[in-house]
Amino acid sequence: MVVYKICLKVIRLAYLAFDLMLKICYNCLDNKKVYLARVGFPTLDFLMGGVIVNKKELMKKLVKMCDESARSLDYELVDVEYVKESGSYYLRVYIDKKAGITLDDCQSMSELLGEKLDKEDPIENAYYLEVSSPGLDRPLKNDRDLKRNLGKDIEISLYKPLENKKKFEGNLKFFTEDKIVIKINDDEMEIPRDAISVIKLALKF
Repeated sequence: MVVYKICLKVIRLAYLAFDLMLKICYNCLDNKKVYLARVGFPTLDFLMGGVIVNKKELMKKLVKMCDESARSLDYELVDVEYVKESGSYYLRVYIDKKAGITLDDCQSMSELLGEKLDKEDPIENAYYLEVSSPGLDRPLKNDRDLKRNLGKDIEISLYKPLENKKKFEGNLKFFTEDKIVIKINDDEMEIPRDAISVIKLALKF
């Protein structure tokens, strides 16, 4: 029991030192698009590698918070990603609007969302918050993405060949729950959605 208590004290001291380092880094950041935040003191389950929050439930909460923040600023929430890369966690938020997203828009969203995240504390570890526009090469993942890009040229990649091809490019005409319809030259082609691995905007140079 004594050894157990000593170990917890050592862990707590190490964590407090790490927390101080994060605060110093946070205050030194000049780029308003990136926020580094530490959330709460870890529980014993967290220190021992246990699972604290169900990933799906966490993502639901994060998407809701991001959507509320975006709507309040008249932006559209395009996507939310929470990933671990090179040992660090990143919460990436993609927003859009008709006139296009500027750096000032990203800063406004970062500040508003950052305050909400600090207040509600939904994430159990330190992470970077990044806010940006979607980018032309971002996959079209849902109906909202497809609706936004109706009438535009898209590129579709398939899991398996269809008519001896795994990639098709055409104008997005319409879509349903089960299929995507594109126009290739003068012909329309229906592609089952469950056969599609990735949909992206076709980049023209």
